[in-house]
Amino acid sequence: MSILTGILVLLPFPFYYWLWTYPATWVELCGKGRDPSMMMARVSYFLKLLQILSLVSVSTLSWPPPLYFWPLFIVGQYLNFRVYQLLGETGTYYGVRFGKDIPWVTEFPFGYIRDPQYIGSILSLLACLHWVPLRYILLWVFGYVFIIWVESKENPATRAKPLS
Repeated sequence: MSILTGILVLLPFPFYYWLWTYPATWVELCGKGRDPSMMMARVSYFLKLLQILSLVSVSTLSWPPPLYFWPLFIVGQYLNFRVYQLLGETGTYYGVRFGKDIPWVTEFPFGYIRDPQYIGSILSLLACLHWVPLRYILLWVFGYVFIIWVESKENPATRAKPLS
């Protein structure tokens, strides 16, 4: 396993852990006038780009993909799209942890699938098994499982104060 690829695959997860566990420090770091969810999204997009580039560097791209690719990838991306559609950037990027009032959503996939965004991401990763070595997919999935566990232990006392 390329150490650099492994590090890049895992890179976002300490960031997410820090923001979930110590959200007030991120709000303070962002400063007044900057939306902490938007800033988290920007950093997350950059980290996601590094993750994808690291996987491309160890992948073998061949066409056509195996039959399992399409259903896994389409369902995975649909779940990601739907979560973002329902929660928006603020809800998706820890707005509730940053002191924002986020309405509770019960529309599909919420209430039907636990952690639909992470499940969607995991399905999309599994779809790429034909091209990417299993060890990197498992490492990335491990990161999602870790964050699912962290977020399941939500402590309301660590939330940032409501934004004014």
